Amino acid sequence: MRPSIKGFNNIKLRNKLIIMYIFCVFVPIILTNVIFYNVTIDNIKNQKEHDMDLVLEQITGEFISAVDQAIGISAAFYTDTRFYDFFETDYDTVIEYIENYEIYMRDYNNYTPLYYSIQGITFYTDNPSVIYAGGISPITEDTREYEWYKELAEVSHPILVNENEVFSVIRELDYYTNRDDMDIIVQIKLNPVHLRQIFNNVTFQGHVYLLNDDKEIEYSNNDTVNWQEDLIKFDEIEKGTDTIFLEEKQLPHNYLENWKVVGTVSEAEIYEELYHSRRFIITLASINFLFPTLIIIFISRSLHVRIARILRHMKKMKKQNFETIDYYGDKDEIGELTNEFNKMANTIKTLINEVYVANIQKKDLELKEKQAQLSALLSQINPHFLFNALETIRVRSLMKDETETAKIIQNMAKIFRNSLTWDKEWVTVREELNLIICFLEIQKYRFGDKLEYEFDIDDAAYDCLIPNMAFLPFVENASVHGIESVKEKGNIHIKIQCTDDEILFTIRDNGGGMSKDKLDDIMESLKNEESMGENVGIKNVYYRLQLYYKTEFDFNIESSLGNGTKVEIKLKSQRK
Repeated sequence: MRPSIKGFNNIKLRNKLIIMYIFCVFVPIILTNVIFYNVTIDNIKNQKEHDMDLVLEQITGEFISAVDQAIGISAAFYTDTRFYDFFETDYDTVIEYIENYEIYMRDYNNYTPLYYSIQGITFYTDNPSVIYAGGISPITEDTREYEWYKELAEVSHPILVNENEVFSVIRELDYYTNRDDMDIIVQIKLNPVHLRQIFNNVTFQGHVYLLNDDKEIEYSNNDTVNWQEDLIKFDEIEKGTDTIFLEEKQLPHNYLENWKVVGTVSEAEIYEELYHSRRFIITLASINFLFPTLIIIFISRSLHVRIARILRHMKKMKKQNFETIDYYGDKDEIGELTNEFNKMANTIKTLINEVYVANIQKKDLELKEKQAQLSALLSQINPHFLFNALETIRVRSLMKDETETAKIIQNMAKIFRNSLTWDKEWVTVREELNLIICFLEIQKYRFGDKLEYEFDIDDAAYDCLIPNMAFLPFVENASVHGIESVKEKGNIHIKIQCTDDEILFTIRDNGGGMSKDKLDDIMESLKNEESMGENVGIKNVYYRLQLYYKTEFDFNIESSLGNGTKVEIKLKSQRK
């Protein structure tokens, strides 16, 4: 019996149950709930951040869409020759200007009601003959001092400017380079209400900042930052320690180069749902803790109390006090143990008081009687007497020059001597072959020229160990059941091959063979481990091979009527 691990078997059952409760219930429940709580926090945080990131992408996309609408309108003006014709014409009279205005400019006013993101469109020109009204303004010296005018002169693409919370797309109409008589600029103002709706998305629970290429705040929904009056660096604004920065969204166009939309959110906003569910989680954890605890306490008490009671009565039994335990008909293992203990106590008491001494005397008499019978049986036949008698006959035959008879008697003596040493479990292949040769010589003496046999043995096989008489029964079957049943000359071929790991025994005869049904019956009886009955030799060998090699051997029989029989046995190679 293996010793107890670090004295664990010396711990009382109650303490073992407490240890089991701590490590199998208390600690797992605490760890499970802590892990569940932390995983829930992480999942909610990740989900919230993902949701807010999607909202931030939506805000960015809507802002870019609004700007793109203005850019698209400016592109329509940029390539429309009618506007160039209108603004570069030198008008002599007001009537002429108004007529051309109705012809060329009446359609552009449709853009404002068509696009909600557009607040208005203004054209700037230095043509003195136009009337500066109806969305047309002059390019004056003051105009040329504007920052956007200077920036526009340095680039060849539209620019986005922010003036008093109103974003505008401004573009110079200079597509046709051969028509540079007049300066023409179009300013498309974005609807500030629409922008406010974009950046104050109700599904975004944090703050959104539109930053220019200098990381200055151009627009934000954070009312605590005074970005309207002066440009403020984003890095300079005050942020809480629990602020989470979402992934920055770069604006793609060259006129918005290095502009980005940045979102921030407080962890308190993200964990708000979790805080609402905290009481539920705590309640659920308490239930998970309380009910298993009560159940285990009840079960452990049931086990400990009843086992301790059995132990007390067993200690009393040591003092020959065979008092039984009160049994209430419990059907579990401890209840059955209690019931069996009571039966055992009553039985022992009965045996000691009534039967024990008488039975001991009776068994002693029976044992002596059996020993006497065995001695008488052994004295009837002495195997050594038979062996000595055969040896005497062999010597007398040699004295009379009957060498063939003497040799056969010698072979029979060898076989008989082997039967006297049946307790020798393992023999070499050489020893087994000597026994086989003795048997075949006897059979050849019987059959004469009708029987021929041949051997094909690897030199390496002679010293291999095999179970005693593992091959001989099959040689006997080949001779008796195979060769005797045919009239023509019989041949038995025995082949033993040996490798480093395996030894293969093959015996083949040209006898009468057997039908497929009979072969199937033999193999089925071997698999089902039936009683000996018929085919004793085959079953004896097969069951002994199972005993020695378990499943690490191969056994196969091939046979058909009129074509002889082939037996193959493959064993693990063993040497002395």
